[in-house]
Amino acid sequence: MREFMQYITNAFYGATGWNDDNTYKDLNATAKGLIDFPLPRGLRLNLSSLATPHFATSYQLGTIGVVDGSISYLHSTIPLTNIAAQSDRIPLSALLRSYRRLHGLGSRDGQWCWEAEDTTPAGAAQPAASTTSPSATSAGSTLLYGRLYLPQSLLEALVVRRLTPELQVQLSAVSERSLRNGGTILGLMQYDRGKYGIEGLFSTDGGLLGFRGLYNFGGDTSPSSPGSPTGPASSENSGNGQSSEKERIYGRFSAGGEVYYGTLNKSGGMSLGGRFATLPAHRGTPLTATLTINPLMGNINATYAVLAKDYCALATRMEFNVYSYESEWAVGMELWSNRRPAGFLLGADPRNQEVVPEPEVPKIKERSFQAKLEWRLDDEGPGPSVPNAPENCEEYRGVLKARMDQNLRIGLLWEGRAKSLIFSLGTGIDLRKLDEPFRSLGLEIQYSS
Repeated sequence: MREFMQYITNAFYGATGWNDDNTYKDLNATAKGLIDFPLPRGLRLNLSSLATPHFATSYQLGTIGVVDGSISYLHSTIPLTNIAAQSDRIPLSALLRSYRRLHGLGSRDGQWCWEAEDTTPAGAAQPAASTTSPSATSAGSTLLYGRLYLPQSLLEALVVRRLTPELQVQLSAVSERSLRNGGTILGLMQYDRGKYGIEGLFSTDGGLLGFRGLYNFGGDTSPSSPGSPTGPASSENSGNGQSSEKERIYGRFSAGGEVYYGTLNKSGGMSLGGRFATLPAHRGTPLTATLTINPLMGNINATYAVLAKDYCALATRMEFNVYSYESEWAVGMELWSNRRPAGFLLGADPRNQEVVPEPEVPKIKERSFQAKLEWRLDDEGPGPSVPNAPENCEEYRGVLKARMDQNLRIGLLWEGRAKSLIFSLGTGIDLRKLDEPFRSLGLEIQYSS
């Protein structure tokens, strides 16, 4: 579950129009979210509030043998008025959904539909912010964030400054007595031109210097291709072979790499990677495939994630080392449900248990064999374009996440909403130790206003 402050930070990026997918560090974000999701440990309670459109606070209290907690504050120079801050109104996908669909270059509209579906009722007026270009007001926007951990007295801070619509600077710092020199500072300068994005970084920890970049090609990056293959232009040319090919596989290729060097310890490293991901306008099954290589260490990492249905996402990861011949694999999934969690304990809702009348059940048309081979839907003639977000944005009450690796270690996580509380209940299981299979158990509760 994403924390409230992370949700607000993503809202800041959305309000300023920053494309956080166009970075090399997020190349494997989809598979990582589906496989490496964190499990709560012990009992943890989060109380948060967006007091004003410019200011947010968050308080966390937890217990894992000892009582600990944290206090967080966030300030944004740009008003965050187009988001839901109450825990009973926040779209669950904004906090819980792991599969990330790419959006159009230079615009966050498509991603925001999937990460935080619009909760405006049908027929109601849309927020005025949707008619204003984020880039017009992004220059000069600043985000300030600070968090104090207790009783460790550890302090972390983050400053994000948008210098121009294409240039952004991030400065993060951690202060703690056990760290070298009492703390560390990490600076990032990010430049996003849509078709490519580059980053330069510096860290006081080891005097690290680094550079990474990502270049996009294919799909919506081609100047000759229309913005959406399902628009009027492609509908008229549906008989054209080139247009049908675009409808069959419509995605974006990304290739990039990183290189870094520690000036104090005189050591360096590098990695190369590539990704193919379908765009929201793709008519078939959404998928994401990545391949990263570390030539110096000999590591090869391949991931594949697919959104089989709107309520089901699957991912797999395979790692191999060419020097030691060691390999690792892991699989993960998330399954959304519209049923109440433990409904017999929370009280049954008759409306949720009524059987839908037969006449109202739509007939499911079986796809043709050719369409299944090409991972697309059957052509149904001219019609409305495929939406970027599910029709029923808030039809789900919770999600079950699961993962397993080659060591038979299983992670189970159930997340959802009960009344005005968003909860996360998870456990870790080791099947190789059947006498004590449960390795961890935790419950996290989040409330915001």
